[in-house]
Amino acid sequence: MTNPSPTTANKTNGKAIAAMVLGIISLIIPYVGILLAVAGIILAAMALNEIKEFGDQGRGMALAGLICAIISLAITILVFIFTVLLGFMFI
Repeated sequence: MTNPSPTTANKTNGKAIAAMVLGIISLIIPYVGILLAVAGIILAAMALNEIKEFGDQGRGMALAGLICAIISLAITILVFIFTVLLGFMFI
């Protein structure tokens, strides 16, 4: 049995890191957060597929980014719907 060399060690998936960063930032920035949340969801999905396929590290970061991005998108959609409904009440 051979020891794994440093070149074959599992690395952290870069898309997982980016998805987590975008997901967290999308919660903080109100209007640009929509675009960041969509990008975070896409990157998190890609990262989870790569992690499953290649055995990379970073599944928790990808899930955190996905969850934050989904929450941010849901909050933004709810605020938009509430604003539209409130606007129709005063017409």
